[in-house]
Amino acid sequence: MNTTLEQPISHCDVEIRVRYVETDAMGYLHHSQYFVYFEIGRTELLRANGLCYADMEREGMFYVVARLECRFRAPARYDEVLTLRTATTRVSHVRVDHRYELRRGDLLLAEAASTLALVGRDGRPMPLPDALFVRLVGKPA
Repeated sequence: MNTTLEQPISHCDVEIRVRYVETDAMGYLHHSQYFVYFEIGRTELLRANGLCYADMEREGMFYVVARLECRFRAPARYDEVLTLRTATTRVSHVRVDHRYELRRGDLLLAEAASTLALVGRDGRPMPLPDALFVRLVGKPA
């Protein structure tokens, strides 16, 4: 894992084009797909901080979703380009909280929040190693 980044990045934006397969019979982005998009945002935010979730898993660290809630404000349609902003709002050695805003231009389509818990291969909570914690927070706990 890359652990040389100086300052942690607290948010990142990802552009996502709505694919046809992600829409419902009315032509709107299906509600379940928003949660897939949020996972894309979390993964890219980790990557922006020099971390690779696949590497974490290989080392026996797994983030599980403990809480995820979403408020839908306006629909998205096939082939629209959306911008997802994912922001870290809290980090501890065993959990991380995120906030999400999905937009089409300036229009807010959905806002959400999640809490992830870090667990080991046995499914029990485990502390994030100090080197990785620093990558996310910028300083030791």
